Amino acid sequence: MKKTLLMLILVSFVISKEYEVENGKTLILTTKDTKAENIKINNRTYKWLQHPKNSNEKILIITIPYRTKPEISNNGDISIKVIEGNYKKEQIVVAQSKAKPNKENQQRIKKERDEANKIYATYTNSRFWDSPFINPMESVITSPYGSARIFNGEVNSYHSGTDFRAKIGTPIYAANSGKVVIAKDRFLAGKSIVIDHGEGIFSMYYHCSEIKVKLGDIVNKGDLIALSGNSGRVSGPHLHFGILARGAQVDPIDFIQKINTLFMDK
Repeated sequence: MKKTLLMLILVSFVISKEYEVENGKTLILTTKDTKAENIKINNRTYKWLQHPKNSNEKILIITIPYRTKPEISNNGDISIKVIEGNYKKEQIVVAQSKAKPNKENQQRIKKERDEANKIYATYTNSRFWDSPFINPMESVITSPYGSARIFNGEVNSYHSGTDFRAKIGTPIYAANSGKVVIAKDRFLAGKSIVIDHGEGIFSMYYHCSEIKVKLGDIVNKGDLIALSGNSGRVSGPHLHFGILARGAQVDPIDFIQKINTLFMDK
């Protein structure tokens, strides 16, 4: 029954052409139509890719940015409705210098953000992964994706990843194969790693105490890449794990669940 339910997430156009997805979540469509057209939602174009398991099928990975407003997009015979997710609110206390950085650190934050955005815009076109994704560690989730966050009662943002409980020094493993495109200490993310998995999919590992890889390394799924810590803007030790896919930071747990259904037997 559980397997059947999961398979309903990934459907062929023959079964249904009306879909619903929350902001911050992922929708994956499959088709055997060699002439299937790209889909456009809120001025973002999503392109068809080769199915990782079935050579006669294509997949469309649709990732909805967190701040997307509810809307309905009609693309030919396909209708996609974006709905608002039920996300919580969190009050977090951090060092005041992290909550309200000075001018010098604000410039550093901007520089690091611009650097990352440039990397995300110039991803590897080929695919590094050919098997299901894994979580970077087996631990309790202490803060889910999408929570509205208020730092020290003033700074408002949202949680762009998922936090795993992890004492300092806990091993962190690569969610899948790819190329290390960021491996450095950053103001907000602390000691952090970003892996390019190809075709616009990136995984992120923040607040580490030690980085075990270097820029440009090719890693395999399950490789040790870092140790958890409390660097950057944090209230305590943990691992922040994120996924950016097709230009949007989405719920990493939801993304992994959806992408992994591609490898299930039909």
